[in-house]
Amino acid sequence: MVTDPELKTLIEKIVLEMAGESKASEEHTPKSKQTDITNHAVSEEVLPDISEILIKKELLVPNPADEEGYLDMKDKTPARLGVWRSGARYMTSSALRFKADHAAAQDAVFSYVSEDFVKENNLFPVATVCQDKDEYVTRPDLGRQFSDEEKEKIKAHCGNPKVQIVVGDGLSSASIEANLENTLPAIKQGLNLHGIDATNDLFIKHCRVPAMDVIGELTGADVVCLLVGERPGLVTAESMSAYIAYKPTVDMPEARRTVISNIHEGGTPPVEAGAHIAELIKKMIDKKASGLDLNKV
Repeated sequence: MVTDPELKTLIEKIVLEMAGESKASEEHTPKSKQTDITNHAVSEEVLPDISEILIKKELLVPNPADEEGYLDMKDKTPARLGVWRSGARYMTSSALRFKADHAAAQDAVFSYVSEDFVKENNLFPVATVCQDKDEYVTRPDLGRQFSDEEKEKIKAHCGNPKVQIVVGDGLSSASIEANLENTLPAIKQGLNLHGIDATNDLFIKHCRVPAMDVIGELTGADVVCLLVGERPGLVTAESMSAYIAYKPTVDMPEARRTVISNIHEGGTPPVEAGAHIAELIKKMIDKKASGLDLNKV
């Protein structure tokens, strides 16, 4: 067995040999070529972003028996079909794409919605009692609680609305920044057509879904609509959902919520989702119910 000192000596020897070969190669390389190499090393060019390649359009299987059928099948699902292989392993492009999508999912969870975005969309910022993202991820119960100070801010800002719209970062800040600017105006436009005014929108930092129940009790709103970032996956890190409830209360059954999920470019388009949400809110107000109860009346 090689000891640690021996291993260290061996590594140092290899590094010195590599450095010597590099220097010798440079000495025997024409100056014009050395210039090209230097310029290439400091070039600002970057490789194309692999995450922007549409997996549905990639034909990775060599010489498929039915190319048209294969692409048609891929077009109907976001699953990673026919990624092919190199020996017993994934192709390099498939492995890199997997890592890129995994990194995007992690970034979506641990990054924050920018303060400028919150201001530009006229959202009033409040926060749950979570102190940071680590606590938010490990203590879901804290993501549904507010301090007394925050509760007073919410009551002062919102008053007693008929419909209270709330935006929460949830588990994907990327989904909020990608979808809200198209979804929120569509909701408000739809509500205005029904003579319903929804103003004084809130933004909740470190938000879990049941935080909307606290908002419901504090404001006495007939309907609370929470637009929140969903847990990201390897298909997309930009999926947003709408949780809507008629007169929500703390610890109420989850069956009282109505959910519109997969709001993103590759799912339910944000504008379409916004129009549908507005119709649902109007129906809840008329029927005085939400969730499973809405189907009974």
